[in-house]
Amino acid sequence: MEVVLAEPRGFCAGVIRAISLVRQALQKYGAPVYVRHEIVHNKHVIDELKKAGAVFIEDLSEIKDCSRPLIFSAHGVPESVAEVAQDMGLIVIDATCPLVAKVHKQIKKFALKNIPIIVIGKAGHPEIVGTAGQVSADYPLTIISSLEDAKKLEFDNNQEIGVVTQTTLSVDDTKEIFDYLQQRFINLAKMSASDICYATTNRQKAVKALAQEVDTVLIIGSANSSNSKQLKETALKAGAAQALLIDDASDLDWNKLNNCAKIGISAGASAPEYLVEELLENLSKRYDNIKIHKLIIAEEKVSFKI
Repeated sequence: MEVVLAEPRGFCAGVIRAISLVRQALQKYGAPVYVRHEIVHNKHVIDELKKAGAVFIEDLSEIKDCSRPLIFSAHGVPESVAEVAQDMGLIVIDATCPLVAKVHKQIKKFALKNIPIIVIGKAGHPEIVGTAGQVSADYPLTIISSLEDAKKLEFDNNQEIGVVTQTTLSVDDTKEIFDYLQQRFINLAKMSASDICYATTNRQKAVKALAQEVDTVLIIGSANSSNSKQLKETALKAGAAQALLIDDASDLDWNKLNNCAKIGISAGASAPEYLVEELLENLSKRYDNIKIHKLIIAEEKVSFKI
């Protein structure tokens, strides 16, 4: 069996920062520490932090002791949640990914100009809930998730409109929507390319290249991880005969590799590297001769201050 490892893969700077904030809060304040929503979307990370004393909640009403710290997840929160936390007198630690925070700032800039806002993303996803929640519920903000949605927009083509995007979407699909909006709306205001999530872009580029080389692409990541699911879809769209999203090695149906001579492995931005190592160990136990090499498309040096 030949194994090709995509690089970069796994943890991004925003995830590393968020997890570190929870661990440091536990060291400083002791357990329990409350975390609103899963700090990142990965089953293994959540289980580890629960054992360390993190208590994950969805609503601030679940907090039983207001003297304990509250951490906002990497996905960000609506302004209303931050206001409730302040009213409750909570110690708040904001683990919102700095790239998501940039989107929040942009939303507020558009709101100051009082222009309609288009948000490209998946309605109901925590990141989009937080992004849309930067303005009041009655503000003219529309969430779209496809080119078809974009074509149904009823804004005047000459009207000034602001647009932002969820950071974990398909780069290609998002570009298609952006291109349409730019062509249709003369006065479209958007964030610069440098504000788009570097990790999403790099991981999808690597998986695209991987799909051209292997029989099957394995993506390590949890089912509720948007960026991990996008990696699987990216692999299939790039021509992979088969792409599987697995939580870990125990989640893999080995029969699906029966006719494979060459597989590719990547991991979502919230998946720990030890899950990749465990998968490689399991592969080496099942196959007599494993050849492993890397497919490197970028070197990431981004880090975020804690």
